[in-house]
Amino acid sequence: MPATTSAALRTRIESALRDFLAGQRERLTGIDPQLDDICAAVEAFVLGGGKRLRPTFAYWGYRGAGGVDDDAAVTAFASLELLQACALMHDDVMDSSDTRRGEPAVHRRFAALHEQHRWSGEAAGFGTAAAILLGDLCLGWSAEMYDGSGVPAPRLAAGREAYHLMRTEVMAGQYLDVLAQADVAHSSRDRAERVARYKSAKYTVERPLLLGGRLAGADGATLAAYSAYGLPLGAAFQLRDDVLGVFGDPARTGKPAGDDLREGKRTYLVAAAYEATTPAGRAVLDARLGTADLDADGVAALRGLIVETGALDDTERRIEQLTAVALDALAGAPIEPQPAEVLTALAAAATARTS
Repeated sequence: MPATTSAALRTRIESALRDFLAGQRERLTGIDPQLDDICAAVEAFVLGGGKRLRPTFAYWGYRGAGGVDDDAAVTAFASLELLQACALMHDDVMDSSDTRRGEPAVHRRFAALHEQHRWSGEAAGFGTAAAILLGDLCLGWSAEMYDGSGVPAPRLAAGREAYHLMRTEVMAGQYLDVLAQADVAHSSRDRAERVARYKSAKYTVERPLLLGGRLAGADGATLAAYSAYGLPLGAAFQLRDDVLGVFGDPARTGKPAGDDLREGKRTYLVAAAYEATTPAGRAVLDARLGTADLDADGVAALRGLIVETGALDDTERRIEQLTAVALDALAGAPIEPQPAEVLTALAAAATARTS
């Protein structure tokens, strides 16, 4: 039955992931029963939450280019969730994050397992090593799931370039993000937007759309329209994520309040505050941003400065501008009516969210 609603598509994506991971569990536990801990961690992480945005954009990019609904295509697109799992597991290690989606981050989960069993060595180091390896495993599994999806080989080959570029760009964006936190002297809104473009924008919306379009045999005009819609929308999505990282409700985001401030993220929001504030304000930012033990008062002080400088309003306007550009591109896109309607709704969901 065609997936005509977001709930139906989500169910099919998660069913494909569950089946694939069940097969991997059988393979790994056949090597050694202790690998069941890895299987349980990956299953909990991948199946326990997430917006499924990337496979959803890929699916509707496919349908918009005339692709016929089938379970093989859904399985191919579901593989993007394993790529996303890799990125998030590694991101949490790099940021020393304690939680993800309201649960312990993978490296914290394995550190706790180490402590529970009273194994020798350092628990934190064990947790970090496990999370890196699990992320690597998910990266490999994403390609395996894509290639084994059942989509005919010529169609898979047509989409593989987009898949390869997606993996390269997200890793490049991750490095640029780490570099921006270290090379603070060159922080700017332009630099923050470049990081967001490669760490999230292309990888969240544009590349999945292009992947779906190529699997359906889309022409150049359709692919160009997908890029014109997907790149600004992906950037707006990341800017919303940046706002939530500072002002979001932990009950909704699953992350501690102000976590991006403790991690010293050099986002567009923070860069705008730096550019607009006084020397005294910059001194406050320099002293408190990136402080791991930043308390509630420190978070409140930085939030207040971001609001007072107009950086929050600036970022909200930028989100509106980028979303409008994306929707204008979509309005003129040569794609099927129902997918166009769904992609319009997805633009609102991606930029007006609270988690």
